[in-house]
Amino acid sequence: MPVSIICLGDVVGEPGRKALRERLSVLKQRHAADLAIVNGENVAGGLGIDVKTAEDLYSFGADILTLGDHTWHKKEFRAFLDSNQERCIRPANYPEGAPGRGWTIAKTRAGVEIGVINLIGRVFFNTPLDCPFRKAEALLDAELANVKVRCIDLHAEATSEKMAMGFYLDGRSSCVFGTHTHVQTADETILAGGTAYISDLGMCGSLDSVIGMDHQSALSRFLGGLPLNYRIGVGRRVLSGIAVTVDSTTGKALRIERIREILE
Repeated sequence: MPVSIICLGDVVGEPGRKALRERLSVLKQRHAADLAIVNGENVAGGLGIDVKTAEDLYSFGADILTLGDHTWHKKEFRAFLDSNQERCIRPANYPEGAPGRGWTIAKTRAGVEIGVINLIGRVFFNTPLDCPFRKAEALLDAELANVKVRCIDLHAEATSEKMAMGFYLDGRSSCVFGTHTHVQTADETILAGGTAYISDLGMCGSLDSVIGMDHQSALSRFLGGLPLNYRIGVGRRVLSGIAVTVDSTTGKALRIERIREILE
């Protein structure tokens, strides 16, 4: 039995939320999606996530939320991570004792289990992190050992680290996708072992912007070299991600399609 999974990139502020509100249910119908995985780490004002914006994403059709380097920006959200471990996960390779959990298992209406793991890369991140490669392997061999369909969100800066993870988990994960850069890559493929892969999903947010933020404030920072608060971009919006079809018996990917919609 094939299962269909939609994975959407970082939702940036109100423009990203509006894009999901308008289009996610349509996309789920179009692709007959059994599950929608959405990265929500920038959904609250472009930096972090809070309870209200998390619940907004659920109401728009997101089934599982993954996070990244801004996981801890809203301190009040830590309790939510502890109480919503089945639907909202943070990078699993944060040190032991961090609030929440880095993996979950969802079940489709037909009873197919889908495991989801959230990881964060170490290249260019000045944060004490466990090895994402070893953490992924440990979770696949233990908590997700009996789950055939497995999806990995690697929230990372370096394309090389994401590509290395794709090859490392080829044949052991149904899908490996990158998040964090907010720029969608055009390298979607199914690797030799049957793993669907893309280096970065892109973002859901303002298209006329610098990675979701107002381009004038971004230019001021680059040109002036002075600290300046970012503002969320306005204008056209973009919704970016992938749709993946997986054989639920073997866990192998059958199809991967890039999603990129421009909304006026």
